[in-house]
Amino acid sequence: MGHAGMDHAGMLADPTVIITLVLNAVTQASHMLLLALGLSLIFGVLRVLNMAHGALHVAGLYVGLSVFYVTGSWWAALFISPFILAAVGAGLEVALIRPLRNRHPTHALILTFGVILVFQDLFKLIWGVDIKLLSEPRVLTGAVTTFGVPYPKFYLFNIAAAVVAVILVWLLLTRTMAGRVIRAAAQDAEVAAAVGVPVPRVYTAVFALGKVLAAFGGVLIGTIMSFTPAAALDTMLYAFAIVVIGGLGSLAGAVLGSLLVGFVDAFGTMIAPGWSLAFVFVVMALVLVLRPYGLLGKAEA
Repeated sequence: MGHAGMDHAGMLADPTVIITLVLNAVTQASHMLLLALGLSLIFGVLRVLNMAHGALHVAGLYVGLSVFYVTGSWWAALFISPFILAAVGAGLEVALIRPLRNRHPTHALILTFGVILVFQDLFKLIWGVDIKLLSEPRVLTGAVTTFGVPYPKFYLFNIAAAVVAVILVWLLLTRTMAGRVIRAAAQDAEVAAAVGVPVPRVYTAVFALGKVLAAFGGVLIGTIMSFTPAAALDTMLYAFAIVVIGGLGSLAGAVLGSLLVGFVDAFGTMIAPGWSLAFVFVVMALVLVLRPYGLLGKAEA
């Protein structure tokens, strides 16, 4: 224990190690942000905590793998998979979530958790149980010097892609007519419907948008980390921790929560590899005790 502690202390004193860990943390945060952003957006508008979101994230990854096999293009996988999953998500919202809209929230929670199990079995039946990994595009192979350390180009691309996605979602919600309609449906669905807003279609569109973000992030992370059907539940645990820490329904909270979880996970993995997820949930527990509605969430959520 003492020698391990000295080793960790020595490594953390090395600026190169610190820079690499920080970059890893931001990269990890960028992966999780795309997943958590969609989950938080869906909750903020529909008031549904969709436990199946992680399964759709992994589904996007598997669909992307199939697109890659057919086209031979990683870029095709990145941009086609989200649209396929948007259609799947819209179908799930209409068939499963919409009929439960006026029921107790736990009904949708239990139902969407069951969807995870269904999707895991579908993944096994269609794609098997073997470990899969997407090949990164040739233009993004190799490394570049970043803050004095060599860092993979693809990881930096992931960070940039997440930043662009957040900006686009923010612009959609705050600078467009569609965004005003979405905010109206989220704030008071009955009043919005009374003035002509097609609330059910808005809900379906937002649910589909959440799946676009999840699938986009799925293809990115599936190019860095190998995956199996079990990832459907694992990724949901991280996404759930992020939205609880940041605040349910808060997009800014999703960004902050992703960064916090990314740093806790990156540094926790170095200090105690087998305990990194436990560290994340310790942070979540502290937030729940001190601020039950999250760091940037609202009490009514």
